[in-house]
Amino acid sequence: MSMNLKDKYAIVGIGYTEQGRVPNRTALSFYVEACANAIKDAGLKKEDIDGLICYRYFQPARGEREVTPYVTAQCLGLSPKYLSQEANCARSHLYHALGVLEAGLCSYVVIAYADNALSSQRLIDDIDPDKAVFGQIGYPAEYAMAAQRAMYTFRTGPETWKEIAVGQRKWANLNPKAYFHNRPLTYEDYYNSKWVVEPFRVPDCCLISDGGRAYVVTSVERARDLRRPPVVIMGIGQHNPSSYIDQSTWMAGPSGAKIAGEIAFKMAGITLDDIDACEIYDCFTYTVELTLQDYGFFRPGEGLDWFKDGTIAPGGRLPVNTSGGLLAEAYFMGMTPLTEAVMQLMGRCGDRQLGARTGTREPEIILCSDNGATFQTHCCTILRRF
Repeated sequence: MSMNLKDKYAIVGIGYTEQGRVPNRTALSFYVEACANAIKDAGLKKEDIDGLICYRYFQPARGEREVTPYVTAQCLGLSPKYLSQEANCARSHLYHALGVLEAGLCSYVVIAYADNALSSQRLIDDIDPDKAVFGQIGYPAEYAMAAQRAMYTFRTGPETWKEIAVGQRKWANLNPKAYFHNRPLTYEDYYNSKWVVEPFRVPDCCLISDGGRAYVVTSVERARDLRRPPVVIMGIGQHNPSSYIDQSTWMAGPSGAKIAGEIAFKMAGITLDDIDACEIYDCFTYTVELTLQDYGFFRPGEGLDWFKDGTIAPGGRLPVNTSGGLLAEAYFMGMTPLTEAVMQLMGRCGDRQLGARTGTREPEIILCSDNGATFQTHCCTILRRF
């Protein structure tokens, strides 16, 4: 992407739904509600929306219809010029939105993700028998391989990851929407929790959630006249290492964050010192560590010293995942970190709002990450207050 995308486009509205465990709801109903709420939040009408992107495709739960952008648009009463849906963890939804806006094909694009994975009876039929025979079933096992290797490649492990889990839980305790809002986590709780797959315990692993999340993207010029103060996209970068973790050159990573971050920071024209907070894709605690390491906040082996003493928690010098993140708020893929960054920069986060209320810097610039499969793809987005 060319440098001239800096400060040209903005996020102008966020759509939430009820989230956590929400039985008797279809994935489609969450998609429709999240999109409708985002459009309303931006102060727009449905007739204004000419682009719709569904973040990710999943097989529907038993007894439910397939969710496609066409069905979602129909239920919303939209007739978009552009529709798109990700088939897998490519994480290029914001790239697509900026592309169609830059090309002049659309004026207002809604991006949404929703699921009813916690309450539904979706069948899992994509287990690889060649992996399963060795006990490598699902992403916890895949990321555990990377984390286990990292324990030997550089100085990391549960002593580092407990700081991430506890720090993010403290943010969730300030967020009434968070799944773990009323459930604090201590270091002792962390060590006493059950194993999922070594070296990961339960607090190291992200949630599964019912609900949805959506946001609206448009040009900064159009955003000036809308209901909310826009949040401006300063820079964006993507990199795709692409190989399966068991075929990777370096199993402890790489995450793609290094190159994606370099692209985004070059476009934004800033350095790490300008970042006030980070909203990091946190499918596992180790993912947070590796992402921040690859961005350059600390060198390999320095994670333990960097995270200790509440670095990322309320009152810390660099807040991370201020909603609680995927570990403690709700799992809506890369939508969870990105929408939280927007809400923080709009000043709409209540008790968890960055600034004097939480003993942190007032947020001007926030760094967001998105990560796909097992470190196969990565997107870095830098947002600023208008």
